[in-house]
Amino acid sequence: MKAVRIHEYNKPLSLDEVPKPKISGPYDIIVRIKGAGVCRTDLHIIEGVWKDVINPKLPFTIGHENVGVIEEKGNAVDWLDIGDQVILHPYITCRHCRACRSGNDMHCPYGKFPGLDGTDGGYAEYLKTSAFSAIKIPKGVDIIPMAPLADAGITAYHAVKKIAPYLYPGSIVAVIGVGGLGHIGIQALKAITPARVIAIDINEEKIKLAKELGADEVIIAGKDGGISDILKLTDNVGVDVVIDFVGEHSTPQNALRMIRKGGIYSIVGYGGEFRNTTLDFINREIMVVGNLVGTYNELSELVTLYVQNKVKLKLKTFPLEEANNALEELNSGRILGRAVLVPG
Repeated sequence: MKAVRIHEYNKPLSLDEVPKPKISGPYDIIVRIKGAGVCRTDLHIIEGVWKDVINPKLPFTIGHENVGVIEEKGNAVDWLDIGDQVILHPYITCRHCRACRSGNDMHCPYGKFPGLDGTDGGYAEYLKTSAFSAIKIPKGVDIIPMAPLADAGITAYHAVKKIAPYLYPGSIVAVIGVGGLGHIGIQALKAITPARVIAIDINEEKIKLAKELGADEVIIAGKDGGISDILKLTDNVGVDVVIDFVGEHSTPQNALRMIRKGGIYSIVGYGGEFRNTTLDFINREIMVVGNLVGTYNELSELVTLYVQNKVKLKLKTFPLEEANNALEELNSGRILGRAVLVPG
C-alpha cells in the first residue's frame, strides 16, 4: 500500500510502498483511510520538535486525524461491523490505568499515538488501530470532511469544555487565531456556552470567516496584537478568558495583558513561551490552563454537534501523493481552515 513517511527530520516526506497492516490482536481493526487531516503538529514532527519529548524511531507513517471504513476486525470486536464508517480518536489507551478509568484518556502512561510516537499513522491507504478508538458515523454522512475533528476538533472542543463552567451570560472570551483549531473553537463556544466571543487574527480573510461562524466581535490584530481593542471593548477591564490557538511569537504575552482579574488563560497552540512575575499571577489571580487533545467522550460529543450542523469545517482536500504540498501550504498560512489528504 502507499504511505507517506518521515525518514529524516527537516526533509520532505517520502511516498513509500509498504506492507498493508495485519490484525494482530483481538481488538484490532484495519481501517481503509478515506481522509487524513493535515495538522501543524505534523510540521512540528518533521521539524524534530517532538524528538526530545518522545524520540520516535524513524521511519514511520505520520497522520493522526483519520476517518475511514472498517475493512477487517479482531475476533473480539462485536460492536463494530465490516463496512462501518468511523472516526478515530488519535490516542490508543490501555483502558485500565487510573487516568483511563477517570476519563483522562490523553494522560494514559501506556498509550500509543499513531502518527506521532513512531507508531504508523493515517497518511496511508490503511491504518491499524484499536476498536476502542473508533466512533461509528451514521450512514449517509460524508466522513471525509470530518477527519480534522479527530484532533483539531476535539482539542478546540476540549479547551472550550474546560472553561465552560466558568462562563455565564455576559462573560467575554477572546479567541486568538482563527485557523484550523480557532474556527472550530468559535463554533464550540457559541454551541455550548453563553459567552460573547471576540475573535482576533492578523488575516482579514480569517476574520471574515470568524464573523460568518458566529463571532460577536472581530479584531484585526495590529502592532499590539489587539490589546488596545480588547481593552476598549471591555472598558479597560479585560476579558474573562483568552483561548490562545497560536501559542507562539507575541500571543502569550499579549494574552496576559487582555485578561481581567480572576480571568483564565487557556493555551492550545504551542511553540512559544511567556514571562510574567509571580506577583502578577497572585495579585490578579490568573488561572493558566493547558489543553492536550481531548477525550473519547468529547470526540463523540463533537461528532454529534457536527451531525447536527452546529459545527462546520472549512476544508481543502489534496490527494495523498501531494502531502508535502499540503504541508507547505499549511506552513505558509495559505490554508483557510483545515487540509485533508484523500487516498486515491
